[in-house]
Amino acid sequence: MLQAEVTALKTLVITSTPASPNRELHPQLLSPTKAGPRKGHLRHKSTSSALCPIACPAAGHILTPDKEGKEVDTTLFAEFRAWRESPTLDKNSPFLGRVYREDVGPCLDFTVQELSALVRAAVEDNTLTIEPVASHTPPTVKAPAAEYGSTNTCALSGLARACRHRIRLGDSESHYYISPSSRARITAVCNFFTYIRYIQQGLVRQDEPMFWEITRLRKEMSLAKLGFFPQEA
Repeated sequence: MLQAEVTALKTLVITSTPASPNRELHPQLLSPTKAGPRKGHLRHKSTSSALCPIACPAAGHILTPDKEGKEVDTTLFAEFRAWRESPTLDKNSPFLGRVYREDVGPCLDFTVQELSALVRAAVEDNTLTIEPVASHTPPTVKAPAAEYGSTNTCALSGLARACRHRIRLGDSESHYYISPSSRARITAVCNFFTYIRYIQQGLVRQDEPMFWEITRLRKEMSLAKLGFFPQEA
């Protein structure tokens, strides 16, 4: 009898494929009228619920399924794990190289190319300052430092926009007025680098939450470069 059961189970497994599942093997596929109690051998619930674990083959690390329906990209996770072994800001690593190519570069690619390059270098060196523009300052007052653009023109995009912030690069006394959209793009990249530095300093420990936070920050850069930014109060 045991041998007969084994043979029957083998037949059920062999004849069941994702494209053409065996309905006897997967009772949840039966209609409500046919999904009643079944006679004979039943598969244990735990075996059928663990057929497809989410895993990273390269690292052998099991990732917990997310309730929001997110699914990890095993290639990205493997690159992250390799970088995590010796975290560095070197953009030549596969992990950071991908982020630079897909997110940081496009997010900081503004119309004014020369200023874009200076902004990118300042963000990487953590020497960029963003400060609000005092709305009560009369436009005729001579500023002590050189200013580029105006409160009505973004120095990065060249578009006529209401600029409520300005940036300063390194120790330079020059200021550049930027629009809310440009500010959102710069801020998104700065937030990413801030978190990367936290990891490098050993302030963050757990790999999986770390990976999802990096993914969220990449998402913020993607939204910002497409023109989505939070409205200012």
